[in-house]
Amino acid sequence: MPRRNWAGNVRYSARAYHRPTSVDELRRLVAGSRRVRAVGSGHSFNRLGDTDGALVSLAGLPPEISIDRERRRVTVAAALRYGDVATHLHAEGWALANLASLPHISVAGAVATGTHGSGEGNGNLASAVAGLELVTADGDLLRVDRDADGDTFAGMVVNLGALGVVTRVTLDLVPAFEIRQYVHLDLPREELDPAFASAYSVSLFTDWRTPRINQVWRKQRAGQPAPPAGWLGTTAAGAPLHPVPGMPAENCTPQLGVPGPWHERLPHFRLGFTPSSGDELQSEYHVPRAAAAEVLAALDPIAHLIAPVLQICELRAVAADPLWLSPNHDRDSLAVHFTWIDDADAVLPVVAAVEERLAPWRPRPHWGKVFDMAPEQVAAAYPRYADFADLLRRMDPEGVFRTALLDRYFPR
Repeated sequence: MPRRNWAGNVRYSARAYHRPTSVDELRRLVAGSRRVRAVGSGHSFNRLGDTDGALVSLAGLPPEISIDRERRRVTVAAALRYGDVATHLHAEGWALANLASLPHISVAGAVATGTHGSGEGNGNLASAVAGLELVTADGDLLRVDRDADGDTFAGMVVNLGALGVVTRVTLDLVPAFEIRQYVHLDLPREELDPAFASAYSVSLFTDWRTPRINQVWRKQRAGQPAPPAGWLGTTAAGAPLHPVPGMPAENCTPQLGVPGPWHERLPHFRLGFTPSSGDELQSEYHVPRAAAAEVLAALDPIAHLIAPVLQICELRAVAADPLWLSPNHDRDSLAVHFTWIDDADAVLPVVAAVEERLAPWRPRPHWGKVFDMAPEQVAAAYPRYADFADLLRRMDPEGVFRTALLDRYFPR
């Protein structure tokens, strides 16, 4: 089991590491632990998943993928990667409505932190969750369902790993579909709104060295007409590109409008290759989608601070959902994602400056990335924050799943 996260910036402080091979073994382990946390693919850049107790990998549990065609749902083992689930679903004629830029992440970890893809009509990955199975602090096995458990279920999906160890996740399905991916260069910022509205999933990349958008990645349904020459004042890329300058394009999903399956186009990166750059830190903030132009203008005065420590910044639109701790709870969002250089001493002061500039819009930080907002600021950004804090106290009164970062943002 890894002793560091994927980026290498967090060394886990756990005293023991376990890899159970059955749910019953996991239940006994949790029931007998003072502190325990599940660890997935390690694509978290902070200490949300760190513990001074035991870390548990679920990779040894049976890799279940069970499709319910009548209800259009699939139940999967929590530790499976989205890329592996998607490959199986596509072979059976099914799809998930959205995927994140990395297919390498585990289903349970991505859901627990509100991870997402892009698209003005697409919710984050957690919004597709219809059911959960989890081992609670006393070792019991709890199953919850969107239809049966209603509002409480909405509080349990984006759960930060704080309510139990999720063992299975049930997801909504749609029929499989095809996507064409086009990359456009040098978008004027005033065209941001029509760019986001132009395709099924759209990502904008900027290096904050000029006021224009360096690259626009448009993932459109295969039957949609190809974009015209000079689309929104841009130039079409003549060869495949990587969003991070200098990185090999072969790591990325096919471009140039070649049609292909949804799961081979919606992510930016290919499953068998290194995602993003590898040597990096990441931060991300979700702000109201309607304020996108104002938010970018607010960051302009610190562009000279951002650019020297930035690999690339990605802008994405994400649809609203009802989940209590989702960064997109009850508001359509603009996700402002920073891929920083791997130098915490240089990056953290810039993170603080970004948070200060975004404060008027009550930003919601991605739970699994680098942020340092005051607890009262984070709490004020979530209408159901107090409800989740109460649910946390009721479900884990002894703090079995707690971590130092959780204690900071949800004090006992």
